[in-house]
Amino acid sequence: MSAKDYLLAIDQGTTSTRAILFDAAGGIQRIARRELRQIYPQPGWVEHDPEEIWQAVVATCREAIAAADGRPVAAIGITNQRETTVLWERADGRPVHNAIVWQDRRTAPICDAWRAVVGLEAAVAARTGLVIDPYFSASKIRWLIDNIDGLDARARAGDIAFGTIDSWLLWRLTGGAQHRSDVTNCSRTMLYDLHRFAWDEGLLDAFGIPDRLLPEVCDTGADYGNTLPALFGSAIPIAGIAGDQQAALIGQACFRPGMVKSTYGTGAFALVHTGTAPAVSSHKLLTTIAYRLGGATAYALEGSIFIAGAAVQWLRDRLGVIATAAETQALAARADPRQRIYFVPGFAGLGAPHWATAARGTICGLTAECGPAELARATLEAVGYQTRDLIGAMQADSGLAIDALRVDGGLAANDWAMQFLADILPARIERPASVETTAWGAAYVAGLQRGLCPPPDEMTIRWRADRVFAPQMPDDERAERSAGWRRAVAAALTASGA
Repeated sequence: MSAKDYLLAIDQGTTSTRAILFDAAGGIQRIARRELRQIYPQPGWVEHDPEEIWQAVVATCREAIAAADGRPVAAIGITNQRETTVLWERADGRPVHNAIVWQDRRTAPICDAWRAVVGLEAAVAARTGLVIDPYFSASKIRWLIDNIDGLDARARAGDIAFGTIDSWLLWRLTGGAQHRSDVTNCSRTMLYDLHRFAWDEGLLDAFGIPDRLLPEVCDTGADYGNTLPALFGSAIPIAGIAGDQQAALIGQACFRPGMVKSTYGTGAFALVHTGTAPAVSSHKLLTTIAYRLGGATAYALEGSIFIAGAAVQWLRDRLGVIATAAETQALAARADPRQRIYFVPGFAGLGAPHWATAARGTICGLTAECGPAELARATLEAVGYQTRDLIGAMQADSGLAIDALRVDGGLAANDWAMQFLADILPARIERPASVETTAWGAAYVAGLQRGLCPPPDEMTIRWRADRVFAPQMPDDERAERSAGWRRAVAAALTASGA
């Protein structure tokens, strides 16, 4: 890459929108950030305002680009919260409804009805690598069609466009010239055939979703057009798109089979690179496309934890136990280690390996001596226990002995949480100097597509951990704690009828 070039990453997440300007070596020059308002119309419903997202993207990009001091931005890469669904008018780009967020559970009855159709669940698993669940985009599209008057006819007439957040932003950035998405995002819709690299006509018909809604599917690195010159002062090429978890896999340089990353943000998501053929899970993990670069596809197995950092936010915003997320580290360190509190954060159901839509949050083991410190510790421990469930399933499905995990995301900066993670897995936890690997993954793909970044093999060699957390917990304590967690999960599932 030329020393004169910058790369810009748009990182549109669940709780914030950010633009990050990277220099030629991947160093961060500027981070611009805006909080994203969470809209909760009913219990279990979660929405975002697409126009608010768009305005935040424009504002953060302008702020980040200003730090370039007139030097060129060579390319833009977009990474985004996946599965979140937007429908908009093709004529003027106006959203027909708020975006329905990946956490939203309103479509559980739709999914129940689909699961009751003989053979449909097996077809979804075989073609898309997914399970029928409200998490994915398909049922969100169906709900919008069913609940907005006249939308079905208009969608079939071609007046309406569907997109995950990447596609929505691309449309707006290019002034409506591009209605595209990449394979990583499309593979999370429950409509995309991982084997044929095409929208699945049979599933579209079964779900009653018109194909005229759908974007063109491209490689992760591709020519996605240029931004409108009026937005940022010049037309900047958009050369990469990746869903946030796949972008993090790329940013962590997990380009070889068996390499694993886990991102700790609102939720937590672990991906293991499985090579050039899709792996089939017998432990309710998801088969997904890791990336497609230069026409070559890599696959991954993914375990999804719906609530991770969001549980820390709950302590702060709902209980008032903490004023900032960073306080949990000191609180956990001084908690009474004899207490065995288990917090199962099923605020939005439980993801892999349970996939229990009806599950709700449960706290087990409370005594009169428990206080804020013990609650904070249990919240951080829940992240470790849930990750242990995922890694165990990955090892069983892949036959790989996973002894190292690369971590990123906001919660990865919490030393106490990362040490507990190392202890409970047990595995070596490798944390890079910058935990902004999701944004870097998007920027890297854009730079690679434009011929500015080195190939994946070289990036794998260059990657370095800034800190490594090694297991220290005795085996008998690990076994005892893990057994307690399994009992707590069983209690949560029983209590909720899941």
